[in-house]
Amino acid sequence: MSTKDFIEKDYYKVLGVPKDATEAEIKKAYRKLAREFHPDANKGNAKAEERFKEISEANDVLGDPKKRKEYDEARALFGNGGFRPGPGAGGGSFNFDLGDLFGGNAQSGGGFGGGGLGDVFGGLFNRGGTGATRTQPRRGQDVDTEVTLSFTEAIEGATVPLRMSSQAPCKACSGTGDKNGTPRVCPTCVGTGQVARGSGGGFSLTDPCPDCKGRGLIAEHPCLECKGSGRAKSSRTMQVRIPAGVTDGQRIRLRGKGAPGERGGPAGDLYVVVHVGEHPVFGRKGDNLTVTVPVTFAEAALGGEVRVPTLGGPAVTLKLPPGTPNGRTMRARGKGAVRSDGTRGDLLVTVEVSVPKDLSGKARDALEAYREATAGEDPRAELFEAAKGA
Repeated sequence: MSTKDFIEKDYYKVLGVPKDATEAEIKKAYRKLAREFHPDANKGNAKAEERFKEISEANDVLGDPKKRKEYDEARALFGNGGFRPGPGAGGGSFNFDLGDLFGGNAQSGGGFGGGGLGDVFGGLFNRGGTGATRTQPRRGQDVDTEVTLSFTEAIEGATVPLRMSSQAPCKACSGTGDKNGTPRVCPTCVGTGQVARGSGGGFSLTDPCPDCKGRGLIAEHPCLECKGSGRAKSSRTMQVRIPAGVTDGQRIRLRGKGAPGERGGPAGDLYVVVHVGEHPVFGRKGDNLTVTVPVTFAEAALGGEVRVPTLGGPAVTLKLPPGTPNGRTMRARGKGAVRSDGTRGDLLVTVEVSVPKDLSGKARDALEAYREATAGEDPRAELFEAAKGA
């Protein structure tokens, strides 16, 4: 992606959110679009795959407060046709390399580097810096992937295998780009990967070297695998630990588990979007688990003790007070999902009065006797009174 493309690309528009959107709104928009355009859901659809890449790229920037701030600043300064010098600086506009601006690899999606805007202007006006950032170690790209866990795995945590594809140093040429492993220093940029360009006003800028494409090296005998780029697609399987208590749609960042860096640079990060399956018995509300327990009419009316199952542990016994209404929720403390601090939420138990489909003669006689004993009571009387007064 060229600098001009990056500066002019509107990540807010890609995600369909306003520029003042909250982190929660950005996260919600990303999840919705990622599911809609994910390659697994659009087999063979190249447009959907490209759209998914744009969505992921936008979320990598806007989903990180620091990256988002730097992106907004860059758009404000350079988003209107390039940086424009003031009077006496020669006029006009010019483009520059975003890697020089933020001291990193903009395409990696993994941060804009550590130099900040101060280093940019130091380089622009030749007041510090070498102007050769491309010869420095380069951070590897971030990698996005997804994993589906069972309900229990999400609550307790799990180690899962993930197969990922990313760009890595070409094994055939050891990342040199030359099939003989002996590239030569580019004579145009003398190995810096950049060439100076005057812009008037007493200062100069740098552009990627057109001959070596910013690598600083030229392969006289290009590697057949990577076509002289030094980078090739690599697949690997790794075991990843998903922490306990993750929720459906949560995006986890694993530092240093992304694509390998170049020239000794650090690896990128791995972002894993977690999908959680349903459980036939238990549900979830935040850090609490939920379960619905059927009870008999006698237990609800007279009170009693009820055994309740827990997820992966022994059953607990709850005491029903006499006259427990249908739908009442009770709490079993410490039997819920694992929190980030290691403690657990609660198990919320909802009582559901079970009505028998078939009654024995003795049970029917008992209920008939109960109906006669309570014939003067009308549980709907207050309902009708309230309806009249409304």
